[in-house]
Amino acid sequence: MKLLRHGDRGAEKPGMMAEDGTIRDLSGIVDDIAGEVLLDAGLEKLRGIDPQSLPMVDPSSRLGACVGGTGKFICIGLNYADHAAESGMDVPPEPVIFMKASSAICGPNDPIVIPRGSTKTDWEVELAVVIGKTAKYVSEDEALDHVAGYALTNDVSEREFQLERAGTWTKGKSCDNFGQIGPWLVTRDAVADPQNLKMWLKVNGETKQDGSTNTMVYGVRHLVSYLSQFMSLHPGDVISTGTPPGVGLGFKPPQFLKAGDVVELGIEGLGEQRQDVIAD
Repeated sequence: MKLLRHGDRGAEKPGMMAEDGTIRDLSGIVDDIAGEVLLDAGLEKLRGIDPQSLPMVDPSSRLGACVGGTGKFICIGLNYADHAAESGMDVPPEPVIFMKASSAICGPNDPIVIPRGSTKTDWEVELAVVIGKTAKYVSEDEALDHVAGYALTNDVSEREFQLERAGTWTKGKSCDNFGQIGPWLVTRDAVADPQNLKMWLKVNGETKQDGSTNTMVYGVRHLVSYLSQFMSLHPGDVISTGTPPGVGLGFKPPQFLKAGDVVELGIEGLGEQRQDVIAD
């Protein structure tokens, strides 16, 4: 099942993708793709609906982030060994955790906005895990029971803010429109193996990243279990699980985004995104 949110920013309505590719409106059934809707019971209720019975949404409608009510946007750094190598860093002995401000979240095709003073805005295609059931101290065997589904995300990053200024990575990760999520939330039953998904990213039509989630150092089960030892994970929380090699920082010389560029990215089975790059 593919769930989504459509409409103007800040006023998105819930929806689902029908098998014929049309977008159907769920606002007469649920208020949002958030909260209790993400529990197993909530998702099962939606599975029982015939999408053809729902109102059709104009295909030109804007898509918002595919999940609402996100309290935490948690990111995992250096989670692909070859990406760690291109960054000149060692594979960490435990997952590197940092937070991305929820205000960075936007729709899958909303523009990447280069913040004022930025000279090193970069791209990162990533698999996002959306929490369905609250997770606290869960084992790896139980971990996927707490996942509502998966989505595509672009963990846009400003490398100078992230790495060359004092403090943590958060300020280089949290600028407005640095967190495109979607187009869909694909429920976990529809993803046979989250550790075997092809992923790619292009800038101006040129492939920059071409990888697979099978090269992740710490997989989804481990990450959900690991994070739940330190904090409760709640419905709608998003875990962005790291990126394969090919980010702008890794090129010699480095390559960074500029106004006028176009970024396209995708993950097998989870859809695609397209973003125009603009200056703030």
